[in-house]
Amino acid sequence: MVFVKSWEDFEIAAENMYMANPCQCRFTMKYTHQRGAVLLKLTDNAKCIQYKTEVLSELRRIEKFSGNLIQMMASKE
Repeated sequence: MVFVKSWEDFEIAAENMYMANPCQCRFTMKYTHQRGAVLLKLTDNAKCIQYKTEVLSELRRIEKFSGNLIQMMASKE
């Protein structure tokens, strides 16, 4: 499992991984209240990328990314 350091790198890598193999990709988001941390994970059973943040201002980016990813998963194209 690879932790990606920057948000931009995670977003690009996640979209590329999903586009390469949309039927196998899974996306999870986990919030840890005690640490105030959000962990994002995208895997396709061969590769796994993760991003962890404790910065509250990044939640808006995460919300937008999650919405875009879900929209891609729900579309028929």
